[in-house]
Amino acid sequence: MFKQGRSTLNPYLRRFHTHPSSSYTFRPVRRNGVAITVASALAAGTALWYSTSRPLYNDAIIRPADADKPKPLVVEKPTNPDTIYSLVWGSNNERTLCPDVPGGESIRTPTVARWLDGVAVRDLQLHQKHAACVDARGDVYQWGDGFFGRSLRGAHTPKLTLRGKNIVQLQLTDDKLYALSASGKVYTLATDAMDQELSAGSPTPSSDSWWGTGWLWGEDETVDFAELTASEPLGWRESFVSIAAGKNHLLALTSKGRVFAHPVNKKANHYGQLGFRKFSIPDPVSALTQRNSHLHVELVPKSLADPFINSARAVRVTPSSYASDNLSDVDDRSIRFCPTLFEIPVLRGVEVAQIAASGRSSFIRTPSGRVLGWGANEYGQIGLGSNVALDTITVPTEVVLWRFTQNSTRSKCLDVTAGGDLTAFTVERESDKGPNTTDLLMCGNGQYGGLGNNTYTNVQGNPSRVKSLSGLLQYNEDVRVLEPIKPSEISISPTGHILLSLNSSDDSAGVGGKDLMVWGKNHESELGNGKKSSLVIPTPVQSPDEDERFMLMRKKAKEVKDLHGKVWKHGVTVEQHVAAGYENSIVYWKIVV
Repeated sequence: MFKQGRSTLNPYLRRFHTHPSSSYTFRPVRRNGVAITVASALAAGTALWYSTSRPLYNDAIIRPADADKPKPLVVEKPTNPDTIYSLVWGSNNERTLCPDVPGGESIRTPTVARWLDGVAVRDLQLHQKHAACVDARGDVYQWGDGFFGRSLRGAHTPKLTLRGKNIVQLQLTDDKLYALSASGKVYTLATDAMDQELSAGSPTPSSDSWWGTGWLWGEDETVDFAELTASEPLGWRESFVSIAAGKNHLLALTSKGRVFAHPVNKKANHYGQLGFRKFSIPDPVSALTQRNSHLHVELVPKSLADPFINSARAVRVTPSSYASDNLSDVDDRSIRFCPTLFEIPVLRGVEVAQIAASGRSSFIRTPSGRVLGWGANEYGQIGLGSNVALDTITVPTEVVLWRFTQNSTRSKCLDVTAGGDLTAFTVERESDKGPNTTDLLMCGNGQYGGLGNNTYTNVQGNPSRVKSLSGLLQYNEDVRVLEPIKPSEISISPTGHILLSLNSSDDSAGVGGKDLMVWGKNHESELGNGKKSSLVIPTPVQSPDEDERFMLMRKKAKEVKDLHGKVWKHGVTVEQHVAAGYENSIVYWKIVV
């Protein structure tokens, strides 16, 4: 049937293919066997030549193992081996690490900061968009895109802002810089270069008197600054010896163990971190009335102003600060917003050996090793335990650091370090059954592994033991006993990474220095390992020179320069210190006093 159908349709199909429209004329193709043979041979020869002249890849191209390894910023060391130099790594978007080079990409491995060649400083601090340091002469320098502002954005060398005050310590906030002098005075100045401008002829507080010689030598102050004074006169030969700043508040410690607090802005007591609510500030209209008047203001912690803020599921508008009404028209960015340090009333009569401040919390340590903390506690950063669910602690409360130890073990806190939403306690354990040991306890927000306990925990109320850095012992051949290995310096970044120097021995010349350990957040390579994955356990930093662990050294520098490149002194004892900034880190040389 199929054959019959094909024979029936065949004439019509042939007509359909061979009878085009009348506008086209087709000629029959003549089959030439010789032409076909020559064309086939030519095609075969071409294919053979192409296949032998170029390599053929059956698999993917094999790339070298280090093809994706980050290429470090090529910055050579000083040619003089006696020149001291600093190392930086992490984010340089705001030019806080290297102010003289364009910002943008992260510095993924430890790199030499050429602008600090031969320079040893008294103190150095990194903030989010600006930074500052105190050079060997005691003068303050500031830099960063946040300092120079949008109009002057770009590569700039550090600018000298506060001079002749013999500064020894710095603390930075968003809008203000606080400086402590060797004589115990506290100064403040703006962190924006435009806000520091002082009009010609206007008097400067704490500056030289009118009969000084600054006008003769052209050294009149051109930067506006103010001095913070205590609300009550200090005792005989009493002065401020230490300052610690959070995001919106400042703590100050005197030589007699008294603790003062200072509101940086209207949010200074949002979590009760000041330790008091009522204080007075200068009346802004007093500049017009020429009268020394004050405003009595109040900053109420949010837990007291709105205790049910977290109890209702309904969305409602919450104020950014709970301040009294007479503060609504006051500019808190001014350095003269509150030029006073107030003693914390509840701590009167308590001798304090150390102060510490995280972003929104405050801590003190007594000479006997007891710790008190207050302020924000949403992530358990005060360390009051898992049973305390309050997000705000308005009264200084003792932190229990011996919760999981034996009854025969005596505990004493040696150091408190706080930053962001993390807190670290260095605790000494004394026992009659064995050698004394030192534990490192941490609490707070370990979302990026900052707790160092091999977990990613958002809330940690109980101070947890960092096992890899706790209970370490070494044998001292001089006294022939086992002694603990203690953390020498801890720096906690507001963004969640930690730098720690581990002191192997005070008198061990064979070790040569202090091990540098890092862990926590690493999104901008702030841990210096060339990667961008966070670390949950302390890990040593590799030396940029050799495949060895990084050691913080102490030596006598042949010469030390200031930031102007001038030689300050010869034969100065210096040692390397660390500072953790906003997603970046620095190892710099500090003058040993």
